[in-house]
Amino acid sequence: MPDNFDDSDAVEIPIDGTLDLHTFNPREVKELLPAYIEECRERGIFEVRVIHGKGTGMLRETVHSILKKLPGIRSFKLADETGGSWGATIVQLERPK
Repeated sequence: MPDNFDDSDAVEIPIDGTLDLHTFNPREVKELLPAYIEECRERGIFEVRVIHGKGTGMLRETVHSILKKLPGIRSFKLADETGGSWGATIVQLERPK
């Protein structure tokens, strides 16, 4: 852990199957998303909604690029109208065998 790390700066993320990226710096997504998905899997959550917002689409592209490379992803697609439309991605995780 870095010497200047202060755990009072740590953000507690609820592991409930919904990850809202609006509160994070885009640079954090490459480490945050895989860690969140793994924690969901360990807790038996196999459908994850990642809220990346509509904006310019850069964050959505980053999320999709990461998901394409992660093991254990069964599928992902943009959410329907009730789940955030193109501002969110629904991720189906593979279940343990």
